[in-house]
Amino acid sequence: MTIVYWVLVGLLLLAGLIGSAVPLLPGTTLIMIGVLLQKWLLADTLSWAAVGWVAAVWLLSLLADFACTLIGARLFGGSKWGLAGASGGALAGMFFSLPALILGTLLGAVAAEKLGAKRSDRAAWKSGAGAALGFLFGTVVRVACALVMIALYVVAVWPARGAPAIH
Repeated sequence: MTIVYWVLVGLLLLAGLIGSAVPLLPGTTLIMIGVLLQKWLLADTLSWAAVGWVAAVWLLSLLADFACTLIGARLFGGSKWGLAGASGGALAGMFFSLPALILGTLLGAVAAEKLGAKRSDRAAWKSGAGAALGFLFGTVVRVACALVMIALYVVAVWPARGAPAIH
């Protein structure tokens, strides 16, 4: 039964890594679930300290995910309307592809700025560009966090000969 647990955890880590860049999958959350399953099902193979480090990076990924789009739009002059439009556009686009998700974020912010906030074309497109760039930066941060989480996990469960494990 132990091999089934290892395979399940491995699949969750792989799905989490893919989900960090692909819409519709909660990437780093899947990795966190895999790490917690490892701890609960195979308790002696992973320390709580390692789980804590992975959880800290997971929380960072969640904060970055929300903050990057908001900060991007704000830095480019977006209003609350633009932020709401970017979120709605991202929601609509995520069911199609990554380019559709980015385009949805951009067009959602532009439409909301034009229709809701009554902003000029230039200001609306600037806000949309900021939201899209923020989303892209958030994706990069999410993937980086996923890689760090997996690296921490690997170091904790499979230490190199003579290298200290995270305990």
